[in-house]
Amino acid sequence: MEFFNSSKYKNVKFYIQRWHEYDERGDWENFHIFTKDNGDILLLETLHTMPGDLLLKIAVDLGVQTPDFIPAVATFRNDIKSNHSSSIIAFEKAFKDIEDHPDLSIGLANTTLEGIIKDILKDDRIKVQYDKTKTLYDLVQDILKAFCLYPNSEMPMEVKQIGSGLLKVNQSIEKLRSEQTAMHGKAQEELTIKDPLYAYFVINSVTTIGLFFKSYYKLKFPPVYEPPVFDFDEDDSLPF
Repeated sequence: MEFFNSSKYKNVKFYIQRWHEYDERGDWENFHIFTKDNGDILLLETLHTMPGDLLLKIAVDLGVQTPDFIPAVATFRNDIKSNHSSSIIAFEKAFKDIEDHPDLSIGLANTTLEGIIKDILKDDRIKVQYDKTKTLYDLVQDILKAFCLYPNSEMPMEVKQIGSGLLKVNQSIEKLRSEQTAMHGKAQEELTIKDPLYAYFVINSVTTIGLFFKSYYKLKFPPVYEPPVFDFDEDDSLPF
């Protein structure tokens, strides 16, 4: 709680209000904001009214250490929020569903990684034909080929094994999504993924893999700077 020390974070009330959702009629709100007589927020009282999934999202957003996630989760989330608008929706919902719907959380984590890889493979500089219909396992094969990391006989055995292991991990994530989540029409009684621990495990794995792909992509295919083009009319004259 010391992270929110009001003497250091004067705008904490405005930050908390960003997460506040409510019915205009006053019938519902996702948490209650307590304030002092002078309007300053009573932060501890307010935090105690927040649901667990929202507290987790705020902690990740602020970069606060969370026991269930590797520290890189905050970095990953902020990166895709800035650069992958379609994937951030899936990732945010994956967070929200961890405790109540771990199977859906896993499926959405799979969707997040698929979206990021597809965005990378759209780069014209990558000599692998982009196919938007491919799913995670095939997409990982493509991106490893694009990065010259696809397992082959010329690699040291240990590197080859790491590449093969990465393929197997993503194949397993995709298989979980297809066979053990409600995203493919499974009835609730058919689901075996009911423990949130599995969702935490998969999201941490997706974060690690996604950050590697993003970092290597930036290294191997750095952003191309395109200077602005100004369209000057030849008849324009200076106003003096």
